[in-house]
Amino acid sequence: MSLKVIAKNLGLSITAVSRALNGYSDISEETRNIIKAEAERISYQPNTNAQRLKKGKSDAVGLIYPYASSLSSDFFFAMVGAIGHHLAKQGVDLLLITDDQQDDYQPFIRLIEGGRIDALIVAHTLEQDPRLALLQQKKMPFLALGRSQLPQPYAWFDFDNRLGLEMATEHLISLGHRRISLLSQDCQQAFVMQRRQGYCDTLKRHNLPSSIFLKAVDVTRRAGYRATLDLLALPDPPTAIISDGNVHGEGAVAALHDAGRLTGPDAVAIIVYDGLPEDCLTGIDATAIIQATREVVGNQIAQMTLALMAGQPVDKLQMLWEPTLRQGTTTFALTH
Repeated sequence: MSLKVIAKNLGLSITAVSRALNGYSDISEETRNIIKAEAERISYQPNTNAQRLKKGKSDAVGLIYPYASSLSSDFFFAMVGAIGHHLAKQGVDLLLITDDQQDDYQPFIRLIEGGRIDALIVAHTLEQDPRLALLQQKKMPFLALGRSQLPQPYAWFDFDNRLGLEMATEHLISLGHRRISLLSQDCQQAFVMQRRQGYCDTLKRHNLPSSIFLKAVDVTRRAGYRATLDLLALPDPPTAIISDGNVHGEGAVAALHDAGRLTGPDAVAIIVYDGLPEDCLTGIDATAIIQATREVVGNQIAQMTLALMAGQPVDKLQMLWEPTLRQGTTTFALTH
């Protein structure tokens, strides 16, 4: 149904009907109510494309994520769902865009140049991120999920990843552990490098070795499982393990379980960043570095994105949240 039908049924001009439905004050309240009632009766739906063209906005946001990696994380996937949910409540669509560096970032460049998005959310940033530099060059509003080194201020949301690994490592040291391993994701994304740095700096402060126990692993359960078995086979294996992600962390817990090393005199302590996945089959209450719930994180990112779209200065849209340590059953004082 169109505005013409409403206008014809009520004997009014199309302009009057349009202005009434768009909230203009020159239409009386009585006439507005009559027009709204008729629009509801005939199930009128506004032409959103026409409205967007009129406003010069698309009411859409793109979210760029690394190809084939991010969606393996249940935390990331749930966070994206929460962002989309909160944006949708404000009439804004969320478009997922895979980051293909081999194609010179053409997928999101086409969306920008075609005017199909009003802003971008850039996930899993690099410390030197060419995507963000390109967006600044094109003067495209964006919110970076992670901090990078850029010549100009920009909007960002991040967790203190370095602090998270410092907390985990300090906790294990306080329990008497000295041979502490880190299963670190095998990539150069900023949050991975920050977590790795927190681990190395903490061990260095305590004059403890890090290089022999730092293992780069793929973000899969199998990689976490195999890396943990390799660590257990060392002449002097670690007495504690930290996993900087919950997917390979689940694999590490499974390896310790199968080797009989989660409990007993030869138990190995483990801390999993973000905690074990909700659908983990082991049912183990692992000690974890917790950032925030997916819902809370998604809502915060959505609100910052909406503020960015509304024109709020980027230097007012910079937020760093601190993680917390949640004690589970997988960390304990070393007795041997």
